[in-house]
Amino acid sequence: MAFRYVVKKRMVGIGTEKNEKYVAASYSVADIDFNKLCDQVTSQGMIPRGIVKAVLDGMIDALCTYASIGATVRLGDFGSIRPGLNGKSQEDAKSVTADVVYRQKLIFVPGQRLKNMMKQSGIIRLVTGAEIVPDGEENPGGNESGSGGNDGDQGENPLG
Repeated sequence: MAFRYVVKKRMVGIGTEKNEKYVAASYSVADIDFNKLCDQVTSQGMIPRGIVKAVLDGMIDALCTYASIGATVRLGDFGSIRPGLNGKSQEDAKSVTADVVYRQKLIFVPGQRLKNMMKQSGIIRLVTGAEIVPDGEENPGGNESGSGGNDGDQGENPLG
């Protein structure tokens, strides 16, 4: 198993000083929906699909409850989920108010088993018809089963 990437062109810089740069951007080869995930868990564990769905739905409800009170939820080998914020920096402590917070998010930290999988995975370049994939192109190479590109440099968690 390997993580895939495409080459994307970016404009990097501040103000009028912008330069063209090329970056490796992660590429998602598929979009797995909740139903497909439930089916996969059912086939792995021989647990009826209805029970898998009920457990996952209950877990999502519990995560919503705990995240809304500001708790970190530890999920064993899966990892942990905690609430987080992004805010604009201020010159003094008095200026830091709820008004400067521009994003609430959930931060996912993978557990040891997922971290080990990532360490053991390789990285391969996905070659497309046009070697450089422009920003915003969803499905380089015409792979109909893929869900499209993921910028990879968004610096944020898919859960938040």
